[in-house]
Amino acid sequence: MLSTSQIKKFTTAAYYAAFLAMGVSMASLGPTLPGLAENTRATLGTISILFTARSVGGLLGSVIGGQVYDKFRGHLVMALVIVCMAGLTALTPVFPLLWVLTAVLFFTGAIQGMLNIGGNAMLVWIHGDRGGPWMNGLHLFFGIGTFITPIIVAQFVTRQGGLLWTYLLLAVIILPTLVVVFLPSPQPPHALDRRSGTRLDVRLIVLISLVFACYNGASLAYGGWVYTYAVEMKLADATAAAYLTSVFWGALTLGRLAAIPLALRFSPRAILRADYVGALLSLLVMLIFPRSLAAVVITSAGFGFALASIYPTTMSLSGQLMTLSGRVTGLFSIGQSLGAMLIPWLIGQFFETTGPQSMAAILLVDMALALVVLSVLGGRAAPQPAAQHG
Repeated sequence: MLSTSQIKKFTTAAYYAAFLAMGVSMASLGPTLPGLAENTRATLGTISILFTARSVGGLLGSVIGGQVYDKFRGHLVMALVIVCMAGLTALTPVFPLLWVLTAVLFFTGAIQGMLNIGGNAMLVWIHGDRGGPWMNGLHLFFGIGTFITPIIVAQFVTRQGGLLWTYLLLAVIILPTLVVVFLPSPQPPHALDRRSGTRLDVRLIVLISLVFACYNGASLAYGGWVYTYAVEMKLADATAAAYLTSVFWGALTLGRLAAIPLALRFSPRAILRADYVGALLSLLVMLIFPRSLAAVVITSAGFGFALASIYPTTMSLSGQLMTLSGRVTGLFSIGQSLGAMLIPWLIGQFFETTGPQSMAAILLVDMALALVVLSVLGGRAAPQPAAQHG
């Protein structure tokens, strides 16, 4: 019979595996985008609708997910979500019609949104106000998934039938995380907002959601478009461009590992300010030297490292400012989905008309906006220690 401490450790490990699988699923689109465009006979501007479809699905999954995990056994829901994610991953390269592929990506996004809500919420339910390091670890494993995926793609995508075999292999990688169904599900903190005696601060939620939107849109946009940028600018061939994508996700993964000890020494606001300044400086390198492969490598590494701790640190800051109930976490995820929907799509619209260099300019504006919002957020809200319990 496992002790409570052992159950917590095994359950946390299962969530880490699930987020690794989610990273695999989310990072697969960027390096395979040209192949999917060729398969559906679509232009790069048109195929960018896949990012939007996935993000709209993620928005729906975020809205529904919090309610579902509150009402049903969380680990059973998560297991069903994982099965669906593996199946949709396997189906992605099968359909030659863009509208069908768009529908597949929509449902994939919904599943990813539900998994994201479930992993974050249940980790908080298990670890409570001591969940900061565990939250960084959770998103570290998401980063590992996004890091290994372009490497896998690089080995298969240029071969005969490589697109199909790539997605089948990624689906197989996702399936073992079903082990979570054999572990007892944590109990949700029902009616937490009513018990706390506080009302939701709508303006604060909007500001934090906007920070999440800027972050999520930037990370998915860069990870999704840098491959195509390098190829279109003739800086790298298909294999090298896939490795370039891994530089970004690998730096993001290392950054999340580094964030664990940093979170114990510095305040969330100080970490976030450093993150956004680092992101802006990294993008400037690519913007100033758009035709330099070395510059793109530097930007990929620096931008990934700077983005790494934004999500978990913003969650920690949010926990200092309000009660992090499942409902509030779901509202944050809506912001993430809107950012993931807008920024990659916006880059797609300018990519062919204005040129690939527009990618760095759009991301620079996005990061500057996030820094401004963070400044406003820090100025209008004070920490509330009693609101740290998840």
